[in-house]
Amino acid sequence: MHTITKRFIRVWERNLTVYRKNWKISFVPPLLEPLFYLLAFGVGLSALVGNVPYEGRQITYIQFIAPALISVSIMYNSFFETTYTSYVRMYYQKTFDAMMSTPLSLEEIITGKIFWGATKSVIAAAIMMAVISMFGLISFPLGLAIIPLAFLGGIAFGSVGMLFTGMVANIDQFNLPIFLLVTPMFLFSGTFFPIETLPAWAQQVAAALPLTHLVDMVRSLSYGEMSSRLLGDLAYLAVFSFVFFIWALRKMRARLIK
Repeated sequence: MHTITKRFIRVWERNLTVYRKNWKISFVPPLLEPLFYLLAFGVGLSALVGNVPYEGRQITYIQFIAPALISVSIMYNSFFETTYTSYVRMYYQKTFDAMMSTPLSLEEIITGKIFWGATKSVIAAAIMMAVISMFGLISFPLGLAIIPLAFLGGIAFGSVGMLFTGMVANIDQFNLPIFLLVTPMFLFSGTFFPIETLPAWAQQVAAALPLTHLVDMVRSLSYGEMSSRLLGDLAYLAVFSFVFFIWALRKMRARLIK
């Protein structure tokens, strides 16, 4: 594996240039998505659910799901950037081939792409935080720590996405990791209900999912709370990010370098 130098920033800058040309389209979903969810769940479902137990106290359902919406957005933005978007640029637009004809190494190209996915997660999280905070659902200043956390989460899910990009035979096969991994995380990582309500075996599975730890941290920071448990969540996400980042680099090298 080649050494990764700061040249990977050039790949990041290239993606930023493309983003600026279409920023209005990318800006709208994270702006409207929390409004739709808060309206549907906060106004509609919340009346039926009532309060939710959290850390030995009762909170409203809208307080419970608001941080989870940010976490899910972090996952989606980085994962889809390094799966469908990367696959199209790799095979159809031949962008990767063009970059590999420059002094950039493959590892620098992939690193730049993963870091751009993490940047998109940060942008989406910041926009959603701005919307959600208008409802008084984020406690500041501790809530600002969600921003760097969004970047770490973006690295984690962006690396997972790039790993699958290095594995799938064709673009349609991305349906498998979405169905078998992303959707279960979306539903069972403490997003829409506490994982304590699941059976014991399902709680153990949920504890192994990276989104569970991200949701836990974002939720605590949104409430302006810090605990020693968060250090465990942070360590898990950091190790997960490192392992899958290295794995993604190796899988992409095996696929593209013959």
